Amino acid sequence: MSDSRPAALFLDLDGTLVDTAPDLAAALNRVRREEGLPAVDEAEVRPVVSHGGGAVVTAGLGVAPEEPGHAELLARLLDHYQRDIARHSRLFPGLAEVLAEWEATGRPWGVVTNKPARFTEPLLEALGLAGRMAAVVSGDTLPRAKPHPDPLLHACTAAGCAPAAAIYVGDAERDIAAGLAAGLRTAVAGWGYLDPADRPGDWGAEVHLTTPADLGRWLAGSAA
Repeated sequence: MSDSRPAALFLDLDGTLVDTAPDLAAALNRVRREEGLPAVDEAEVRPVVSHGGGAVVTAGLGVAPEEPGHAELLARLLDHYQRDIARHSRLFPGLAEVLAEWEATGRPWGVVTNKPARFTEPLLEALGLAGRMAAVVSGDTLPRAKPHPDPLLHACTAAGCAPAAAIYVGDAERDIAAGLAAGLRTAVAGWGYLDPADRPGDWGAEVHLTTPADLGRWLAGSAA
């Protein structure tokens, strides 16, 4: 019997492949100390990590993007984050096994993220992942980032597969929107940084996965 599983697997980075919230929370608390403020618990900013540093500044310092000081606070946050980008960040439990099983089939995988390359590349290097991927598309790799389909189409070209033969897994609505617009099969990473206000059931993904182990089982049976 021929193996008809997808030809390529792509994942969002923050909140899907890697739990980066601890290092972003640590960077936020360094800024808070500089501002004479007490530390906040990681749980307070965890739901917004997938939306980038600007959202972390708003959630953790109470300064909206349009308010004075937001840009300067964001720059300081990102500088702190870059200096300690992989102190606590790790693959979500169970994903190492899923990826090893996927790689054993000889199929490519990669990352498509809105995280700028100045953070994406050092993080993947520090975690020993960079050399294993067929495609890494950061938020500034192309003129347009997710939810535009271009990043996923670019990843498919790099991996040598047709979009319809690939899967994209993400934990934010823009991930699913980008995947659908590019013609990929899509899955919600329910273990990621979902906000209580999010309604992933309305995003149009093929499946909502609760754990990385669910992803492994879904990939194994995705020929159906």
